[in-house]
Amino acid sequence: MSRDNTIMLTDNFGRRFEYLRMSITDVCNFRCNYCLPNGYQCDSSREFLSLDEISTLLQAFAQLGTKKVRITGGEPCLRKDLVEIVKIAKNTPGIERVAMTTNGFNLENKIESLVNAGLDALNLSLDSLDPRMFTAITGSTQHSKILSGLNKAAEMGISSIKINAVLLKQYNPNVLSEFQHWLKDKPFSVRFIELMQTGDNLSFFERNHLSGEQLKQQLLSEGWQLCIRSKLDGPAQEFSHPDYAGRIGLIMPYSKDFCKNCNRLRVSALGKLHLCLFAEQGIELRRYLQMQDVDATVSAIQSAMTDKKISHELQQGFTGATTHLAMLGG
Repeated sequence: MSRDNTIMLTDNFGRRFEYLRMSITDVCNFRCNYCLPNGYQCDSSREFLSLDEISTLLQAFAQLGTKKVRITGGEPCLRKDLVEIVKIAKNTPGIERVAMTTNGFNLENKIESLVNAGLDALNLSLDSLDPRMFTAITGSTQHSKILSGLNKAAEMGISSIKINAVLLKQYNPNVLSEFQHWLKDKPFSVRFIELMQTGDNLSFFERNHLSGEQLKQQLLSEGWQLCIRSKLDGPAQEFSHPDYAGRIGLIMPYSKDFCKNCNRLRVSALGKLHLCLFAEQGIELRRYLQMQDVDATVSAIQSAMTDKKISHELQQGFTGATTHLAMLGG
């Protein structure tokens, strides 16, 4: 199907979906206290999507109007064929932007080949600039190596580099001032993400949840201004300041109307379509992907959209099938 004949993917509420978050593995080598405090547990199939299945999936989504693909995990850099996956995404007609979210453990070694393969944008998880606090949160001692990879990514010319930091009341309550100083001369965007309740972190959530609203009010009082949101952007409210090279974003899933402008769908590393990060269950696409049947995959995705809800129900404590964030890459 040509791009001119693209079918726009919409739901019952008139929202258009042009952004796919595609997980390629649920394995992660960090032990973040808000996600996998006991490390990765191999308690399900590890037959992750093959290159052919990924190609079929992306062709189907491109026919439905998807323009942006974010490669997620787990940790994507744990897949040896990551570069090939980026190439497939970049060379899929209709896909305009290929992004990746990573913990950065192997970024220094991988970034050149990823950029050459067509990677356009990078999100790096970095919950603290303090190496000791970073280790306390993530269980990793690779802080300096991760920052080296970040600097190399900037040198390689990636136009969009974003840093993700989860707000944790007991661990990084002063994270805003810490990153503000750092952003004075760095053209990155740091996004602070409210801790979300998942199926296995209730007690940790209750001790550590910190609303982003107080950070928003502080930013506004200091002269930061809300930026206009692009239609392919994720859910962050992003702020700029004339005295800073970088920007600050807030992702506040517990805020009013958070889901109003939802523009993204998720597919797990096992080929399940998730209409929401906190949907009750995934919808099987894999049988169509295994047959490399693009048309059948398109039909299955379209049929599933009739069940997409207007909003998640996190405020009521409903976390759906999401046991931990590594399942779907957040």
